[in-house]
Amino acid sequence: MAIGVFFILLAVLLIAAMPVGGVFGIMSILPSIINPSFPYGAADVARSMFAGMNSFTLLAVPLFMVSGMIMAEGGLSERLFNFFAYFIGNKTAGFPCAVIVTCMFYAAISGSSPATVSAVGAMTIPFLVSMGYEKIFAASIVMVAGGLGVIIPPSISYIVYSAAANASPSKLFTAGIIPGILIGFSLMVYSYYYCRKHGEDKEKLLTNYNEIRQRGFWRLLKDSFWALLTPVIILGTIYSGMCSPTESAVISVFYGLFVCICIYKSISLRNLGDVFMSGAKTYVNILFVIAAATSFARCLTMLRYPQSISQSVLAVSDNKIVILLIMNLIMLVCGMIIDNIPNIMILSPILVPIAAAVGVDPIHFGIIMTCNLAVGMVTPPMGINLFVASGMTKIPMLKLAKATVPFLIAFVISLLVIVFVPQISMFLPGLAG
Repeated sequence: MAIGVFFILLAVLLIAAMPVGGVFGIMSILPSIINPSFPYGAADVARSMFAGMNSFTLLAVPLFMVSGMIMAEGGLSERLFNFFAYFIGNKTAGFPCAVIVTCMFYAAISGSSPATVSAVGAMTIPFLVSMGYEKIFAASIVMVAGGLGVIIPPSISYIVYSAAANASPSKLFTAGIIPGILIGFSLMVYSYYYCRKHGEDKEKLLTNYNEIRQRGFWRLLKDSFWALLTPVIILGTIYSGMCSPTESAVISVFYGLFVCICIYKSISLRNLGDVFMSGAKTYVNILFVIAAATSFARCLTMLRYPQSISQSVLAVSDNKIVILLIMNLIMLVCGMIIDNIPNIMILSPILVPIAAAVGVDPIHFGIIMTCNLAVGMVTPPMGINLFVASGMTKIPMLKLAKATVPFLIAFVISLLVIVFVPQISMFLPGLAG
């Protein structure tokens, strides 16, 4: 089957809004239907799907998802925001920057971008609006900063990439720290510029800031301590070598239950069933996509398409910069039309060999891929953060997407720095050995 026809048909099915898992399943079986002698039939597809689900590493995905849902239900984002606002709330763009820091910190708890947007945005968007900021500006901050949920560890995307590219999840978690901080800082720089240009209601901001200050540092620390400790426990057990990411995900679930039920008392045992059911429903869809994408990736390998694509891309130029720009463009476009996890499962076997051919470390490339796909999460037509933020604020998606452009420019500038300065990603893994 001609490679061009194969991918055109794939694009048509996706544009027709067929379920992504179903599309991958159909495309996996199609070559054997057209050519019965093709050595990858329906039985092989089924075996690949089950093999794709039988992964100890991927077991961390539902566990981190449930952990994030528990902590969102427990109201940890408000405690984190008040703590960070205590330090910077009286500065220019102080409260918007506190929102970004909260998104960064919550990302280190949930590992999910939509969960970060939902949990942080539910509290901070109305708050920023009450402080005199435009609703569309407030929503844009949370929507783009929420993308850090897949970049700052522990990230579900890193776990999926580690399975797809046979990379170390622990090294990916270590490598994602500095890039996540860099992108968060770039968003703060634009927020500062915006607030200087458009002005702020200083009187209203100072009144609210003084209310936070009156609570006192120790009271705020006491109130937020257990929330602040969460990423320390999750990441500390991984970086110290005590636990694998999957084992750490188990700890995060039990820690979240302990904090929210016994300490903050913000979740009742009666509500736990709904939380677990919501997590199960969400993961079932993801699991089917992972299974179908595994069989699809295997089918591509049998068709030798990754080798053909690799040869075609490398034939364009032998310049590393040109190759990296081409791959980044591919990932940005794919991120706009397909969700994060299927993108990682499909693009990894195709692009990782190309990256290796031009001397890019698989860990560094995992960070590059995740950052590119994070941009796609806030852009039409398939940006899931865009759907979440638009649903929360009732702002039309196209209008909201236009408002995020300056933030995305800051994001992409940071992305290019990460792409062409590999030490940003590889410094901490190098220290860890």
